[in-house]
Amino acid sequence: MGEFPPCPPSARAAARVACGTPVELRQITHRRGAAVWRATGPDGVVAVKVGRGDGATATRREGHVLGSLGWSDYFLAAGGDHATAWVVTRWFTGPSTWQAFTSFRRGRGGQTHAVTASVELCGAVAALHASGWVHSDLQPAHGIHTAGGVRLIDCSWAWRAGLEPPAQFRGGITHLVAPELACSINAGVRPVTPSTAAEVYALAGSLWTCLTGRWPLDYAAAGIDPRRLSSEELRDRIADRRLPLDTATPWPAYQRILRPVLLARAEERPTAAELASEVSTLTS
Repeated sequence: MGEFPPCPPSARAAARVACGTPVELRQITHRRGAAVWRATGPDGVVAVKVGRGDGATATRREGHVLGSLGWSDYFLAAGGDHATAWVVTRWFTGPSTWQAFTSFRRGRGGQTHAVTASVELCGAVAALHASGWVHSDLQPAHGIHTAGGVRLIDCSWAWRAGLEPPAQFRGGITHLVAPELACSINAGVRPVTPSTAAEVYALAGSLWTCLTGRWPLDYAAAGIDPRRLSSEELRDRIADRRLPLDTATPWPAYQRILRPVLLARAEERPTAAELASEVSTLTS
């Protein structure tokens, strides 16, 4: 994770405005040039993200995206200088979608809870798409299930028409990039343009990972170690559909819903709302 950088005084001041004084900062993550703290004070809890270098570009854009989305109950403040950018957001209480599947992955039941969480995540993505936005970096940990519904986090790469991602965007986490998007990226098409269809692929892949504990593509069956490949090399294999789906079947009925989504061409995939409807049938 690397040594944590200091939190800028201006970001600390914004946290104090939101949380009250004194504020306690707890280190959460530090990766890809961005550090996140959980800030706790007498008036509440917030997240403070600080980016430097390439991380500053992404963090600065996240502040712009959140302001454009109008999520006033989530986005609190942003700032920085030429070298550093920071955002302050609400700290959402609740499990991620990955955590919502924990009981199932451990063989302790939990199917009903997992289906509910899945439908909620699909619904949140569907609502985002209906507003003209694509998150562009869906992952198992990027949906937080709160008492008020699912909140999508880590919106640095979110896209809508007229707001292209920055140059370093490469389609989100490589393991969940749709084949057609992987092909476009490696062909050098810039700016990279996400789509709702590509996002539904990432959504289905995230749910597959939540229930199996493994990425949806079976690297071992293809005789490769993804850790030894560059992102470009891995995208080449994804684009050519040379990687079979993972063969683990801990929940066959659920996987019969997800498998066609992951194998379909972009134009044949369901919408996020349609996927939510299909998954909801698992409880009937």
